[in-house]
Amino acid sequence: MSDDECIDRVGNGLRLNGTPDGVKTPFLIGVAGGTASGKSTVCKRIMEQLGQADMDHTQRQVVTISQDSFYRELTAAEKARAERGLFNFDHPSAFNEELMLQTLQAILHGKKVEISEYDYRMNAVCPEKIITIYPADVVLFEGILVFYFPAIRDLFHMKLFVDTDSDTRLARRVPRDINERGRDLDQVLNAYMNFVKPAFEEFCSPTKKFADVVIPRGADNTVAIDLIVQHIREFLNNRTRSDHSPHLATCGTSALNLTGGRARADMETLSPSVINRRLYSVMYDYS
Repeated sequence: MSDDECIDRVGNGLRLNGTPDGVKTPFLIGVAGGTASGKSTVCKRIMEQLGQADMDHTQRQVVTISQDSFYRELTAAEKARAERGLFNFDHPSAFNEELMLQTLQAILHGKKVEISEYDYRMNAVCPEKIITIYPADVVLFEGILVFYFPAIRDLFHMKLFVDTDSDTRLARRVPRDINERGRDLDQVLNAYMNFVKPAFEEFCSPTKKFADVVIPRGADNTVAIDLIVQHIREFLNNRTRSDHSPHLATCGTSALNLTGGRARADMETLSPSVINRRLYSVMYDYS
């Protein structure tokens, strides 16, 4: 691979040999899904199984970033509406698309980035609360609309969609927004019916077609989590081997084995549609 080919696509696979200056390109995984579908919990389970959750953040090989950190600054009028539960935070225009794109591009170039935490009670990012993301081997980027913006969607090496029943998502969102985000019940229900549900149907749900893997029932689908963790482990192992043998290409989506041997997919040679169909059927079959 030539120096100017930082990412070399091979079928549905990717070779991540690093940027021209020798910095490794992280394996970027997008995790989309509706509100309270379990996106952050899926990422947490992946981190836990990989032994990364309790590791010092400067030493982690795998990190998670929330799209919520990229909500744009609201105008005074929008803030007033947000305080009354009348602002649509699930619309694409609520996000700072340019900042998201610039941040992910910097991460893909192996740079350290700083991201402001989002305060759900104040409906604003907190410049004084900074999350530092150090260069890592694998980066999970989760949010309701991470596949909506084409330029951002095209950056992901793997795309996961967490698919959870709408009643379950609402049942999770109500106590979360009341207990953790300072909303009252009427605000939560009105926002869900007027903004969240319509936005999911118009903007989020249609992006499921871009996913390489759909995870039914979210974090409750332990088979799906195990499959993804195994895939990430293999990527990390391949990268470690390539460090010792530079002539070996590191492929981000190389061969994947399922425990039990009932399914095996070579992700370099199979088309995305075939891969998705097999993985999706296996997840249901094992659950």
